Amino acid sequence: MIELVKVAIYVLCFGTAAACAGLLVRGYLSSRVRLLLWSGVSFFFLAVNSLVVVLDLFVFPDLNLLVLRYVATLLAVGVLIFGLVWESA
Repeated sequence: MIELVKVAIYVLCFGTAAACAGLLVRGYLSSRVRLLLWSGVSFFFLAVNSLVVVLDLFVFPDLNLLVLRYVATLLAVGVLIFGLVWESA
């Protein structure tokens, strides 16, 4: 029962991040504000990170996907920082 709750929470985190990414990219397509695009790409990588967490902990518990999780997180933060710096100039 506890494992099912953990899976549900991680899947909801993935769904929320993916929905945010989709809404931000849709907002970018209608307004062409580039900061929305950078934020959407960042949330895409956060969704990838959440998906890898589910895969790492529940689907493939024998594999260690920690490096992939760190790479997805680094890409998410890096894209957002790059977008903020690029748009402030």
